[in-house]
Amino acid sequence: MRIPLPPVPLPEHLLDVAREYDDGTRTPVQPRDAATVVVMRDGADAAAGPEVYLLRRQVSMDFAGGMAVFPGGGVDQRDFDASVAWAGPDAADWARRLGTDTELARALVCAAVRETFEESGVLLAGESADTVVADTTGADWEADREALVSRDLAMTDFLNRRGLVLRTDLLGTWDGWLTPVFEPKRYRTWFFVAVLPAGQRTRDVSTESSSVTWLPAKVAAEQADSGSLAMLPPTYLTCLEVGTHATSAEVLAEAEGRTVEMFCPAVEPLGEGWTLSMPDRLRPLVAERRRS
Repeated sequence: MRIPLPPVPLPEHLLDVAREYDDGTRTPVQPRDAATVVVMRDGADAAAGPEVYLLRRQVSMDFAGGMAVFPGGGVDQRDFDASVAWAGPDAADWARRLGTDTELARALVCAAVRETFEESGVLLAGESADTVVADTTGADWEADREALVSRDLAMTDFLNRRGLVLRTDLLGTWDGWLTPVFEPKRYRTWFFVAVLPAGQRTRDVSTESSSVTWLPAKVAAEQADSGSLAMLPPTYLTCLEVGTHATSAEVLAEAEGRTVEMFCPAVEPLGEGWTLSMPDRLRPLVAERRRS
């Protein structure tokens, strides 16, 4: 499946629907809060830049079916547990970075770590503030991962039982995307970045994906351009931006200075037609891409 990438002319029927939301004829669906994590590593080819971990969602999924996505998902009510074991920047600091209140910030960070473990087997946690779990491939870890997925086990209980703390300092702030108002299923998604911890391995464990892969971010964007890898625009634009960096450490360094301003694509002119907008900082990247 090929998904046209930005800037994309909007078909007339979709433009008509968007106008109905603008004039109040239709009411947008309330978005669900979500977190996604761009898990990175430096590959064998240093010139290719950082690699990112992508899951191809089952085509049967009712949201982003068949698309390549980063690990992530919706915030669960239990992610708001203020007693969760924590190391790194506190919830107030995360609230400033993410542009939220402290309660939601805590839940988003917890959801980011939980969903990454559920969908890739990567766990951003350790026995102390300066250690990280080295191996999560054993049968006992898999049993806990499945219990988290089924919601039979809460993240707080999982960490407490194993004597672990969330290593929130291993996460970086990257971006925020809100699904356009005319979509029937909407998410308010905070994008994080993180480096694969030493010793850990990603595993093809998500039942929501049909395959997984590591690709240099710039190669993933190229494959999306060619139509061999289907992506929604936020994933594509994130790969495009991450791919401008030489190493995953550079990406994390940039993330240190970022704060999230949630972006919701709106209808804007494109030549004689219309398209969906993108953040202004990404327009030069896309324009350069289209010229090459």
